[in-house]
Amino acid sequence: MPQTYINYYKKSLEIIASLPNDKKPSLLLHACCGPCSCFPLAFLCPHFDVTVFFNNSNIYPQSEYLRRLDELRKFLGFFKRDYGYDVKLIVTPYDNEGYNKDLQPFASLPEGQERCFICYRKRMGEAYDFAEKNGYGFFSTVMTISRQKDSQVLNRIGAELEATHQRTRYFYSDYKKNKGIDVGREMRIHYGLYNQLYCGCKYTYAKGLLKAKEKGLDR
Repeated sequence: MPQTYINYYKKSLEIIASLPNDKKPSLLLHACCGPCSCFPLAFLCPHFDVTVFFNNSNIYPQSEYLRRLDELRKFLGFFKRDYGYDVKLIVTPYDNEGYNKDLQPFASLPEGQERCFICYRKRMGEAYDFAEKNGYGFFSTVMTISRQKDSQVLNRIGAELEATHQRTRYFYSDYKKNKGIDVGREMRIHYGLYNQLYCGCKYTYAKGLLKAKEKGLDR
């Protein structure tokens, strides 16, 4: 049975409208890279005290993981300078081999199917657990900014996770909407951030190499 489409951008505005005026709630934001964090941080920081959580052992190889982490750190520096928000960053240990044990059975599937959904849930679940344990008011993920990721799926996972946590609310989002994806692209270009050519896992790595070759880029 088909899932009912929900306007998660509208839900995000409803949550913001319901927030207290006297104090910003804390929000833990799962982030996969600098470019995808640009617009979500600009959207969230006026309303929340945001901490970024980088738990992305899916990224392969480790050199790519470190490059994306470095770009995120670089962007947070620019963001503090230009927007005035001092966003904290939490980084978890990298373990690609251990991470892929749950994904390996689905290695042959194309991008955007069950393997990806498991990957979303693993990272969002780990981050949500951290948010709950450490008293954050809300949790969200930047992944809804991506055209390659289904925001309906991501938000359904978020809703399921919210149902298993007692204190931390899920912040529904579709950051690509209302020109968010365009603003994010402009910010990425303005700050000269590295724009990766594949999602990140070893199962999409070959696609990234092919794109790099087509563009005449050195990886």
